[in-house]
Amino acid sequence: MQSRTNPVVYFEIPVADMDRAIRFYNAVFHFDFHKENIDNIEMALFPFANENAGISGALAKGEIYKPTKDGVVIYFKTENIDETLKLATSHGGKILYPKTDNGIGLVGEFEDTEGNRIALYQPK
Repeated sequence: MQSRTNPVVYFEIPVADMDRAIRFYNAVFHFDFHKENIDNIEMALFPFANENAGISGALAKGEIYKPTKDGVVIYFKTENIDETLKLATSHGGKILYPKTDNGIGLVGEFEDTEGNRIALYQPK
């Protein structure tokens, strides 16, 4: 039987250099991370609060984790897409898809320091 809730509950972003990735995501989004070793995999958990809507995830470093621009695309919500794209590029990221109005909101994509495609969404 299919659930009637939102289907995605967690994500992991592959990284090659955990410290570099933490510095990047902290600089771009001001996230604080909690480091864990789960099943012998180095993880840095994104913030999560049960009382807030949405999901959370982790940066993950291990043999099975390969950064890529060709896989699943994760969208991070932002209140100022221009500022977030500027922070991403000034901290080693590259613009992959410039800010665009898709009719629902503003979207854009960048490559993080690890080689992953990361998308942004700013509501109208």
